[in-house]
Amino acid sequence: MEERADLKLVGTKESLFTQRIVWALKLKGIDYEFIEQDISSRSSTLLLVELNPVYKKVPVIVHVGKSLSESLVILEYIEETWPLNPLLPLDPFDRASARFWARFIDGKFYEAAKKAFFSSGETKAEGVESVAEGLQLLERQITGKKLFGGEKIGYVDIVVGWIAYWFQYVEEVGEFKAMDSKKYPYLDAWIKTFIQLPVIQQSLPKPNDVKAVFKGFKDAALAGAN
Repeated sequence: MEERADLKLVGTKESLFTQRIVWALKLKGIDYEFIEQDISSRSSTLLLVELNPVYKKVPVIVHVGKSLSESLVILEYIEETWPLNPLLPLDPFDRASARFWARFIDGKFYEAAKKAFFSSGETKAEGVESVAEGLQLLERQITGKKLFGGEKIGYVDIVVGWIAYWFQYVEEVGEFKAMDSKKYPYLDAWIKTFIQLPVIQQSLPKPNDVKAVFKGFKDAALAGAN
């Protein structure tokens, strides 16, 4: 592991966005200090306001005294700052394609999952349908591959990675079902492969902790609606 005493990662173990950064740093062999946050505490809130005044969310990295937020932005920064063990493909077209799918996951697919998770009735059904469409698109992308990055884990695997673990708890707490191993056999095979990788398995949060976070999100949304 390479020593990087000037690199700090501010986040929570349960955050799927924080884990992306953990995975990237481990894959590149970059050492860092993890500053775990309790989002419910005032001191954590004040720190996030200081480091990420725009969104006030994790993850945030602090490198040489400068802070940077948003997981996709941080991944790009890590890739450019420490090019050893590249996460993005070398071919320009493949690099652009990887960024496209990352934006799809954090844009259209994530919004569909939120709709399915937080909504009810017809709106929920629409969200589940959109999630299923997204899963079908990912199924086509992973068909014939071991990982999205080919034979080794790459940028797209890291971004899609939350589906391999967190999504099952999104479905459980959100009371819907979209992932089906029979409908998406290649995606299911990728999930099993990805989740067994030592670098991934080592940092996965406990199921009950993840479910507690998602339940908190849902309860807060219901309280706000009332």
